[in-house]
Parts: sequence; structure tokens; C-alpha cells
Amino acid sequence: MTATPRTATTPARPGRRLGALAAIGAVGLLLAACGSGGNAFSSSSSSSSSSSGGSAGASGGGSKNLVVGGANFTEMLIMQQLYGQLLTKAGYSIQYKAVTNREVYEPALAKGQIDVVPEYAATMADFMNAKANGPNAPSIASSDPQQTVDKMKPYLEKVGLTAFAVSPAQDSNAFAISKKFADANHVTTLSDLGKLGKPVRLAATTECPDRPFCQPGLEKTYGIKVSQLLPLGFGSPQAKQAVVSGKADMVLTGTTDATLPSFGLVLLQDDKHLQNADNLVPIVNKRANTPEISGPLDKLSAALTTADLTQLDAKVDAQRQKPEDVAKDYLTSKGLL
Repeated sequence: MTATPRTATTPARPGRRLGALAAIGAVGLLLAACGSGGNAFSSSSSSSSSSSGGSAGASGGGSKNLVVGGANFTEMLIMQQLYGQLLTKAGYSIQYKAVTNREVYEPALAKGQIDVVPEYAATMADFMNAKANGPNAPSIASSDPQQTVDKMKPYLEKVGLTAFAVSPAQDSNAFAISKKFADANHVTTLSDLGKLGKPVRLAATTECPDRPFCQPGLEKTYGIKVSQLLPLGFGSPQAKQAVVSGKADMVLTGTTDATLPSFGLVLLQDDKHLQNADNLVPIVNKRANTPEISGPLDKLSAALTTADLTQLDAKVDAQRQKPEDVAKDYLTSKGLL
């Protein structure tokens, strides 16, 4: 396989998580970067949409104060704004708390210091499973988003949490190749690539050879022989540029990577469902489990698509728009505001 040299240097999204590539047994399944899983709840950003809001511990008993939280990177900041602005319209006073990682915000969510977070179904399912059953617990996630959420719910309920409707919007691990090569060889799926029988040089994370959703999965599920691994990270500009320059044939990235066209790259369809279903789903504290809150969020989940999420990410990362402005424009365009 060869790639046409290009000079594009469109920045990759910061803070991109590894998602299902992280070891299933590791409690540190990532959203941003897995830091220390301390018990202290400390926010990296906090603002209010209408008034100063209040502690989520007061959100029961008819309180109109809610805290929307989650991880502190582009996609999650956008999702937090989407949730918060919808709930503001529903009459709630919203405070935002974006923190470093799941190990911080999940206990805060269970304690009622946060009311609602946007989550990734498969990654959260295995996080909760590992927390309850130990780091070597078999995965409960699958490529079926509803089945994954259903299996996660008992673990959520044990700590006073629940999940609302799961969205078709998905941000999962994915693989991209040169568009020129894809067009010339009529390759649109990973199965198509496997059928070519060509060895593939893969730009990916150092853990890829040991992760079932990366090199082992490519070889076992699709018959793709990885002849060389270039340890250039997850969807980094360097990893993509390696394909552009011809040093690599394929790059590990995510399904919502909006920078691919500027590098002349295209995603290959995971037609045999190697990756688990990291579809977006609201996770809420039991005090926030009301029709007044679930109604607006379920409508958003139904409307949001992977293509929508990709464009929202691009507007913030590439066009430098503010997450709150991007969220407002999107909700307005969908008739939700």
C-alpha cells in the first residue's frame, strides 16, 4: 500500500481517549487521560448557565438546581453544554463541572455532587463492571449499544445511578487509510482490506499489539496482517502524517475524527463489529431521574448522530468556536431550543 504525500497539518482533537483499547480489566478506561483515581472531587472548570446553581445534593425534593459534569475534553465539553442548555430551557439552573477523568467524576456522580454526565456506553459499562467485580472481570460490553447499556444498569443501580436513552451517535475506535488507495482498490470496509491480502504497516498506540480491539482483532476478525507497528499514538497528527508520507498504511483513530479529509484519509467501516458500542448515553444520579430531565435529554439522544458529533467536534477544534456556541446552534437547528 502507498500513500500520496501531503503537507496537511490539521490539528488532532486534544484529549482523545483510547476507549475500548484500554485493558478491559483496568479501572482506568479512559475518556481523557487516566490520572490518579483519587477520591477528592475537584473541578477543572465551573460555570453557571443562568444563576450560580447549587450543589447537586440539593437537586432532590423539587430543587431546580442541577450540576452537569464529566470529562474535560472537547467532545465532552460540547455534550455537557448540549445537556445543560436543554435543561436550562426546562427551567433548571445549571452549574457545569468538567474534571480530569472518570475516576474523579463517577464517585462525585454517585454522591450527588454531580447530577448528570454524558458517557460512552461500552467504556462506562466495563468501568462499572471492573469496579464491582475486579480488574480481571470479563467484559460486559458488546457491539450492541442497547444490550451494553442494559448489562450496565444493574451496576449503576448499586451506586444510585441510572442511564437514560442511548444515542445512535458513537465515538469508537476506528481505522483510516489513504483515500487514494481506498478509491483505487475499491476498499470501504476492513473486510475489503483483509481480502487484498497485503501486509499493513499500522500507526497506532504502543499497546495495540496486546489489545483485542486493535492488532489481534484486525488479524483474527479481518485477516489483516500487521507487518509493522509505528508507535505514534492514537489519531495524532504524527500518526496520520505517517500514512500521508507513505511510512504507514493505516492509522488508529476515532469515528468522530473530523481532521481525516484534510489528510486525504478515509475511515474503513467496521463491518464485522470488532469494536464495542461506545455510543453516547446520559448517566444520572437517582435524584435527577425524573421525566422533566429525561425527556429533553432523550430527545437529544435520538437526534444526535455520529456525523453530527464529528462536525460539532470540528467546529471547536478546527474552527476554534466555543463549545457553548456550537451547542446552542446545533440545538436550535434541531428545534430543541
